[in-house]
Order: sequence, then C-alpha cells, then structure tokens
Amino acid sequence: MKSSKAEIQAKFHKIPLIRFEDQKLTSFSGLLIFQALFQRMHFKERLRKCFSHLKTSPIFGRHLVVLLVIVHLLLGFRRLRELDYYRDDPLVLRLMGLRKLPDVSTISRTLSEMELEGVWKVRDLLSSLVLEGLKREALPRLTFDFDGSVQSTKGHAEGTAVGYNKAKKGARSYYPLFCTVAQTGQFLDVHHRPGNVHDSNGAEQFILDCFAKAKAELSDTLFESRIDSAFFSHKILQVLDGSHVKFSASVPFERFPELKAMIEERSRWRRIDKQWSFFESHWKPKSWDSRYRFLFIRKKVKTQQKGPLQLDLFEPRDIQFDYKVIVTNKKESAKSVVLFHNGRGSQEAVFGDAKTDAALDVIPSKRLTGNQVFTLCAMMAHNLSREIQMLASPPLPRTLPKRPAAWTFEKLDTIRHRIIQRAGRLTRPKGELTLTMSANRAVRNDLLHFLDVVRKAA
Repeated sequence: MKSSKAEIQAKFHKIPLIRFEDQKLTSFSGLLIFQALFQRMHFKERLRKCFSHLKTSPIFGRHLVVLLVIVHLLLGFRRLRELDYYRDDPLVLRLMGLRKLPDVSTISRTLSEMELEGVWKVRDLLSSLVLEGLKREALPRLTFDFDGSVQSTKGHAEGTAVGYNKAKKGARSYYPLFCTVAQTGQFLDVHHRPGNVHDSNGAEQFILDCFAKAKAELSDTLFESRIDSAFFSHKILQVLDGSHVKFSASVPFERFPELKAMIEERSRWRRIDKQWSFFESHWKPKSWDSRYRFLFIRKKVKTQQKGPLQLDLFEPRDIQFDYKVIVTNKKESAKSVVLFHNGRGSQEAVFGDAKTDAALDVIPSKRLTGNQVFTLCAMMAHNLSREIQMLASPPLPRTLPKRPAAWTFEKLDTIRHRIIQRAGRLTRPKGELTLTMSANRAVRNDLLHFLDVVRKAA
C-alpha cells in the first residue's frame, strides 16, 4: 500500500530528558539462546568439575570466573574492565546464576592464580565439546589443519619471548599451535608456546594427541590433515600414515636439493588447468626408509618476480612459473590433491574471526596460566557461536575438494548485532517470568528459531 509523505516524514527536535532507573532492563536479550545452549550442554556443571581438585571454595569459584569471561567475549567486550558496563544486566546475572558479578580485580586475581591442572582440564573440556558436536553430526570425513598464530603483547607477560612477529616486529609474544576442524571452523585443541620457537616445536606429539582423541570418539570417520612446510618431517608423515590419516604436506625445497634438479630436468608437464600443471614421482630421500607420492606443481604467474632470482640456490624460480612440491598418501587425482592442499588457507579466516570477534589475540594477565585460560575462553566463545549455528541448520549434502566449512556460518559479530544485542525487559505478569522485546519480525524469527532447535536437540 502506498503511503503519503505526511504519513512517513516527521520532525523531531527536542532531546528527551534522561532518567536512570532500575527497571530490570537488559541490553542482551539474545543471550537467552546461549543460556538454553549452556543448559543443554550442562556447561556450568562441567566447568565446575574442571576445578573440583581444589580444596577451597571461594564465593566466586574459578568455574564462575571462566564462564563469565566466555560470556564477556560473547557479548563483544575485549578488556576485563569493560565488565562495569553490564554488571547490573539481569539476563547476564540469570545466566551466571548470581545476584552480583565479581569485581574486575577479583577476575584478574583469579586468572593469575590459575594452576596448571585446571588449565589442562579446561582444555580437555574444549576438545570434548567439539568432539560431541562432531559425533552428533556424524560427518563421514573430517579434516584437521595445524598452524601457529602470534599473540603479541606490549608488556612482559610470563612465558612470552621475542620471536617471529610480522605485524609487530620486536614485540614479545606467544606462538601457540592450534588444531582446527575444517568442516566446522572450530578449534579442537591448542599447544601453548613462547614466541621464539620454531613452528614444529612440540608439533609431532600435539598432532598425534589430536588424532588419538578424535579417533577414540569417532571410530567410523575418515580423517585427513594438511600440513605446511614448517611442520614437515619424516617422523610426522610416518605418524600420520601409521594412524591411517590421509595427508598432504608442503615440502621445503632447501631440505632436499634433489627436488630442484628434478624440476629443472623435467621437460614434459601434465596439465591440470590453464594455470596449473604437474608431474609426480614415488620418491624418497636417501635417509628415509619408505617411498611417498611426491607431486611437483607449477603455477603460471603473469608478473615477473621482484627482487633477485636465486636460481642457483635451493628454490627453482623463473619469470614464468612458481613451483612447489606436495607429498601425500592420498590416491586421488593430482587436481583433487592440489585443491585439497590449497584449501588449508581457510584456517587463516578462522584465526581472523576469532581474533576480531572473540579476542583471541588479547593477553590480559602477567601470569602464563591466566593467559592460557583466557585463550581457551576465546576459543570456546568462537566454538559456541559455531555450535549454535550447526544446530540451527543441516550441513551441506556433499564434500567439496577444498574441504570448506560444511555450514554457511555467520561471524560471531554478526550474531551479536542481529540477535544478542537486543533491548528487553524482564517482568513477572501473573507470576510467569517474561522477557519482553521490540516486535521486530526478523529478530523474532531468528531468536525463536535458535531457541526451538536448541530445545529439540536437548
């Protein structure tokens, strides 16, 4: 129906009088969906068990502080001191099961007093929650990606060191190694390290542990992995092959000068498409005791490589092609293997989302264990935003070569703006607890849909 200009336009000039009263108003009505999710997962009780080894029981137990940090990150805050902006929010208090939130100093002190056993149990809970979701979805194939990501600090937090830091050179940092699940975009586990270690530091045992945990829970699933050249080693390949994990790994040219000679002597390349071509060989270095499938890939480049062309050193380059070598135990076509291996770039998007939306790059404490717990809280906040979207819609019907996410995920920040950050009022008409919100059709449909799927999944 067409409306007149008078029915649409209006002139407002006066700024209203401001009054502050306690009327049980909440700024985060959409947090209700996470309250339902926490109840379904028995999240609070499981966090409490992570610290059951402690003999003391303070008013604000460590499980409550960890839960509050997760909620804090879900709401979009990064600094602990920003807790003061919602400490009287009735819906946050109900989710926490408290009448009063702890002071910022209490949270900071509790993080700094975290002990290693508690950190390990929270880390195990993180992995358990992800594996439970994967078991529920029953995906036939899972792809684990491994890579490190820098967490910089301007201070001198315990366990930090000056190392590789492309964005902030010379800054102290941590360099944790993460395991992510390509199909869900979730963090499965983390191996915390100082900033001055090599990428492969502790990687072998960490990779082995991740697959051992997953195989114990998902016995009928086919597992895959994609590894960067920084993690390349014969031992890691043997571990993956022995665990029946299908893998692809980038091979560092400087470790095997023979690869350069094999490429330079090659005259016939098989075409993949207009840009890529390849040849392959079942080869092994002299120090290895078994052969693997090596794919030699070249990619056409339109622009000349800037800087000196080091043709006489380890890596073969020219102005027409870029070269790389992939080792794999997969028996699929070369095109499928190349697409599969190149798909590992999606992990960088997971890191970016978690750092931007869940404060994965924040180091709030001077103590190592406190920073480890905060990192785990950031990972959980990111995972929970994916978990609730996995419950709300079915996965894609088929697996694609690059192994993208099996769901079309919205960022946590988008969920925040659309659903979580909504004003509401808590009342009790006729004794029935009621949350009243604005009658926005889009918000109503999304909120009720999420609540419905979480209750049905319980």
